[in-house]
Amino acid sequence: MTNQEKPQNCNTIYVSSPVGALVEGLYEENITFSKIREYGDMGLGTFNDLDGEMVMIDNVIYQIRSDGCVSVVEDDEALTPFSCVTFYQPLSHDKISSPMDYAGLLEMINGLFPSTNLFYAIRIDGEFSYVKTRSVPKQENYTPLVEAAKTQPEFEFENIKGTLAGFYTPSFMSSINVPGLHLHFLSDDRQHGGHLLRCDVKEACIGVQFLSDVRLSLPLTLDYLTTDLNRDMTEDLHKAEQES
Repeated sequence: MTNQEKPQNCNTIYVSSPVGALVEGLYEENITFSKIREYGDMGLGTFNDLDGEMVMIDNVIYQIRSDGCVSVVEDDEALTPFSCVTFYQPLSHDKISSPMDYAGLLEMINGLFPSTNLFYAIRIDGEFSYVKTRSVPKQENYTPLVEAAKTQPEFEFENIKGTLAGFYTPSFMSSINVPGLHLHFLSDDRQHGGHLLRCDVKEACIGVQFLSDVRLSLPLTLDYLTTDLNRDMTEDLHKAEQES
């Protein structure tokens, strides 16, 4: 989709399925990436059977598997149970010109948000002295996410250039998307990446986009329609998404 073909309102985050379904182990919603592309050119997610981390940058979809291998994914090559995307048009750019640890980076990013009651798209391009990521191995359907995450391989990189892409989600929307900051990493050479656990920055540029509209799709699979999603999944989601 070209810039001219983008919808007039680009300040929308699209979520293909509530993240709560993923927490409960529904890993086969069979959503096509051609559908995902209708709603954005930047974002993150995963693949059917939880087969690696997905990151979309500049309208290219990448799969980072649990063995660390990175590959470009065409629309007809894979399906997703959960992805969130937007047409990325940052409102602001802020530079980091001196080394900053992960705590400092989080503080700076949070300081760029005028309110914690909105969604934000975040893209950080730069050079990192240290990056730690993970990618969950392929799973059997119905394995709770918190259990699947216990076997996640972790990767560490030093002195690497790359991009962090993802979203900030308000805590009151935790049944729809991962609350707080959720970022995936991809190296400039497109050889390394994963779900970000922590990083230290040498220098970088942070772009932020305000997202005031939310579009959510609800799957029509039998699994989704018959699963109880009413319990509070906050603790399980935090355990699955954060470093142990």
